[in-house]
Amino acid sequence: MVPKRMFFTKGVGRHKQELQSFELALRNAGIEKCNIVNVSSIVPPHCKIIPREKGIQELKAGQITYCVMARNCTNEPNRLVGAAIGVALPKEPNSHGYISEHHCFGVISKKLEDYTEDLAATMLATTLGLEFDPNKAWDQRKQQYKMSGQIVRTQSIAQTAEGDKNGLWTTVIAVAIFNEK
Repeated sequence: MVPKRMFFTKGVGRHKQELQSFELALRNAGIEKCNIVNVSSIVPPHCKIIPREKGIQELKAGQITYCVMARNCTNEPNRLVGAAIGVALPKEPNSHGYISEHHCFGVISKKLEDYTEDLAATMLATTLGLEFDPNKAWDQRKQQYKMSGQIVRTQSIAQTAEGDKNGLWTTVIAVAIFNEK
């Protein structure tokens, strides 16, 4: 199976049980009816990114669903928890792209998005043999990657949440879902 399409989604769940908070995060993301199988970080050649709503509509209950998932949880009140996915796609449609996933504590959504987008773009850049300075800020490298003409698209999605004030488990997920249609 080589996926032809993918979409991104995210969710948050809170519950007194850690597992149930994860289930609620899956529900919030719209993917609770699937049997999730985590895979690594390669976007197949010719794989199109489709809108979340369209991707969720195509899912069937019980379907084996391949994904790259970032997941994090806490039961510490007010602790900021985060998970993010980043993607970088090459200009050449016969080449593969990269997905990165990251989870952490205490980082706001925008910084998480930038971080995972940077990770994915850097993995792709090294595969393509692009010269870059890893000490430069992401915004500078992003411009350099785009100017090279070899990386055409980067994007990311992040989910953050503060731990429940009463100590319920708070789970966040960010997911890239693959579909073979």
